[in-house]
Amino acid sequence: MKGLLLWIAQGFGIGRIPIAPGTFGSLLGLVWFALLLLTGNGWCFLGGTLAGLALSVWLCGKAEKTLNQKDPGSVVLDEIAAMPVCFAGWLGIALGKAGAFPGLESFVSGHAWLMTVAVFAAFRFFDVVKPWPVHQSQSLPGGWGVTVDDALAAVYVNGVVLAIHAGKAVLTY
Repeated sequence: MKGLLLWIAQGFGIGRIPIAPGTFGSLLGLVWFALLLLTGNGWCFLGGTLAGLALSVWLCGKAEKTLNQKDPGSVVLDEIAAMPVCFAGWLGIALGKAGAFPGLESFVSGHAWLMTVAVFAAFRFFDVVKPWPVHQSQSLPGGWGVTVDDALAAVYVNGVVLAIHAGKAVLTY
């Protein structure tokens, strides 16, 4: 059972890739984000996101104990779970404009894919640089420290997305 839980915490094995496991885990997080969008339901998206974060806290804590390491690099479930959080601001903007929960096409069609890539890159940046309080949150016990730092990095991403949106709104007036 420990092996199965570790395999899941390692992003179904993706975290075992020796180069940039967090980046590969974040790519799988984009797939998780897409699957949540495909439900077409904001409540399912929210519930799935919260469930993913809760599962990450639990499994990343178990993985730390199994590997006897603090925030092991091979454990990437935290990146996977945090990726949908990175898009919360954009989802809110799209929902406000359309009056309906946006579909996957809102994030991959036309020039939107460029913004999706920018969100991904911003998440990797904030996850690596770890500005305050992202770095400090790693001192939380167990899986909390592993997961909360990624969720906070996602909050920074939302700040960037909302600033870009506000800048566009100012330029159009």
